[in-house]
Amino acid sequence: MTTSRLNLGELTIGMAEGGHREGPPVLFLHALGTDLSLWDGVLPLLPDGPRYVRLDMRGHGVSDCPPPPYSMGALIRDAERAMEMLGIRDAVVVGLSIGGMIAQGLAVKRLDLVRGLVLSNTAAKIATAETWAARIDAVRKDGMAAVTDPTIERWFPRSFRATAAAQHWRDRLLAQDPEGWIGCAAAIAGTDFYTTTATLTLPTLALAGIEDGSTPADLVRETAALIRGSRFELIRGAGHLPPVDRPEAWARAVSDFLTSIGQC
Repeated sequence: MTTSRLNLGELTIGMAEGGHREGPPVLFLHALGTDLSLWDGVLPLLPDGPRYVRLDMRGHGVSDCPPPPYSMGALIRDAERAMEMLGIRDAVVVGLSIGGMIAQGLAVKRLDLVRGLVLSNTAAKIATAETWAARIDAVRKDGMAAVTDPTIERWFPRSFRATAAAQHWRDRLLAQDPEGWIGCAAAIAGTDFYTTTATLTLPTLALAGIEDGSTPADLVRETAALIRGSRFELIRGAGHLPPVDRPEAWARAVSDFLTSIGQC
């Protein structure tokens, strides 16, 4: 897997690319407070044929961190520009949490770039503007430590929190640039995609964790139901980040989907 930085003009973002350069493209968009390494554990478990491209959101990983707040439109535009610069069309876009919101918006805006979606642990609307405002205020006052432990409790099942993997993501969240977190949290707070997502008809797999405290399974199922012909799968024992706590089950579901639509 080759990692690099991609200049989009107004900012530079982190990216990693692997698989077959001429294969059908699969684009990965990560969750708030993580980075493109979120997918490290599942990529070796996915089919060999596709071209796998992972992006760091603005304000995350090695991407530039403009002053907050960010709009969801700006995050969608970042992914759109990256795809254009990399020559990616007819991709399956895999998005988790805020990454899944970006994927929904990208599919509505640029259906020529997107032929399928994997919406993992995400929704058309996540929490309330008031909830996000309180979290943003806490981070402004006390930094990432203000939200790290509550976030880990929402992300992972109790039985998983003592593992080295959970501790890694706790440390990663603590190390997150607060400005980038605030910027993207503001984008989530201002997003309601119920109406626009309901216009989509492309092949879609929606995945939920039965122990997800951030986007409960019923919320993911409700979003999946907006998209005609979508599939919904529940991953038992998984929290908000199944690529971390249930990588085999997550990768199996995604592999089956990619195979079923000929994207590998």
